[in-house]
Amino acid sequence: MSKLVLGIIGAVVIVTGIVAASALFTVDQAAQAIVMQFGDPKRVIREPGLHVKLPFLQNAVFYDKRILDLDPPTAEIILADQKRINVDSFARYRIVDPLQFYKSVRTETGFRSSFGGILNSSVRNVLGLMGLPDLLSEKRDSIMRDIKETVVIAGKGFGVEVIDVRIGRTDLPEDISKNVFDRMRSEREREANLLRAEGDELKQRLTADADRQKTFILAAAQKQSEILRGEGEGARTKILNDAFGKDEEFFSLYRSLEAYEQAFGEGTTMILSPDSEFFRYFGSLPGVTKK
Repeated sequence: MSKLVLGIIGAVVIVTGIVAASALFTVDQAAQAIVMQFGDPKRVIREPGLHVKLPFLQNAVFYDKRILDLDPPTAEIILADQKRINVDSFARYRIVDPLQFYKSVRTETGFRSSFGGILNSSVRNVLGLMGLPDLLSEKRDSIMRDIKETVVIAGKGFGVEVIDVRIGRTDLPEDISKNVFDRMRSEREREANLLRAEGDELKQRLTADADRQKTFILAAAQKQSEILRGEGEGARTKILNDAFGKDEEFFSLYRSLEAYEQAFGEGTTMILSPDSEFFRYFGSLPGVTKK
């Protein structure tokens, strides 16, 4: 076989390989494709595997057919009560009509840019009719349903199915947050001062009531003690009188012993005559002074 024939065969093989490479393409299981011819869509391929197109004249544009995430930038929204909040929303979607998707935005980057604005606009339109307390109440579920319905309808125009829409985070702007926190702090301080004042007032009332009860109790106790002391003194006097009536000498001895008790103490010094009447019971038991 001549070199010319070998060269021709080699050239044919190379050309065939190039043509085959240009004519064949593979669609992954997680993808779908549109066959384009000079920018004009010709057919949509959703089945995975090896597929054929016209070499050099056609090309394939691929789109993901899995569930994708859309997370647009945080949007500032003015609520119905004129409060401003920053809302971070996100959505999950799936491309169900690649041809419509291509006609609308061409690429997924273009879709994220366009549909992100639509998502934020829908959130703004719905939340703009609500007040801040509504976002923290049972109305939150109905609010999310209204937002999702609007976004689902808009997604059909792009050939996508919106699976879910959520609000990830809702924050007050920094300047408003500072004002709100300052106002909350002032309100808490005012309540604390009020409670402290009420506590002091209650303390004074309880203290005054306790002092009043103490005075009454002490007065009653003093009165009772005086009565008991008087009764005791009366009983003592009666006993002494009865004793004096029965034995005058014993009564005189008792009185002398009381006098001794009061007169003699630690360090007591007395200078008296030995035959003083004061010491008459020291000389003899009957208390008779010796001559």
